[in-house]
Amino acid sequence: MANSQTYNEQGLNQFLEKMWTDYCEMNPQADFIFKSLKQNNTHVLNDHIALRTFNHKKLGLKSLSQHFEKYGYIEKGEYFFKEKKLYAKHYENKFDKNQPKIFISELECEKMSPFTQKIINSIVEQIPTDILQTESFIYSGHHWTINYETYSKLADESEYASWVYAFGFRPNHFTVNINALNQFDKIADLNTYIKSLGIKLNASGGEIKGTPEELLEQSSTMAGEITVKFHDGEYKIPACYYEFAKRYCLPDGQLYQGFIAKSADKIFESTNRIK
Repeated sequence: MANSQTYNEQGLNQFLEKMWTDYCEMNPQADFIFKSLKQNNTHVLNDHIALRTFNHKKLGLKSLSQHFEKYGYIEKGEYFFKEKKLYAKHYENKFDKNQPKIFISELECEKMSPFTQKIINSIVEQIPTDILQTESFIYSGHHWTINYETYSKLADESEYASWVYAFGFRPNHFTVNINALNQFDKIADLNTYIKSLGIKLNASGGEIKGTPEELLEQSSTMAGEITVKFHDGEYKIPACYYEFAKRYCLPDGQLYQGFIAKSADKIFESTNRIK
């Protein structure tokens, strides 16, 4: 472990706690699941946290990653999602492997329709430049007026774009580290338990994404709907979701720490509207 001059563990933990608090306000079912698991498991650890943004010149991955890099996070992998027009990187803490990984994705705006590009440019220009440099930006929400009609039009083209438009900048999901649980060893058993709580899982591509051979299995809830105040009325829309990850060992005995793009592609759909 590095000394406090190079690794501010307390500062990072406080930062992550603030993110968790904001996330639970957007996703009450995550807090419910966490507390339910906590009753029967010694440790309910977080595998990774996911964030969303746009690759606009004012934003992009760096606008979010800088707030983790100061705590010792470094780039570890990159991922491409051609159909959804997304690009992503994941980051790991070089001082403490027990800290959650950070997965940041961005929408490739130049590949979107003129309508979507116009909306994105308009809302991004309303973000105060100074807030981008403060770590509270990570959970600051949106900095623009939101309209349900615009949200719906964006969602017809990109569910991802509409989610960022409605919720702004905040954790999209946290992830239960199944390897740290003592109640469940198999992801299928955990999924059965989650469904017994009356919570719907993301079935796109199957409830379990990935295989032991790929060294990572994932599942997730469907984002719970919350009431959002738009300029043109109040509407219930899907907010955040909770993910579950089971990792397997590499030949050297170390757990695989990366992500599988084709699995993540389906996990993204956890925030899709239920039509």
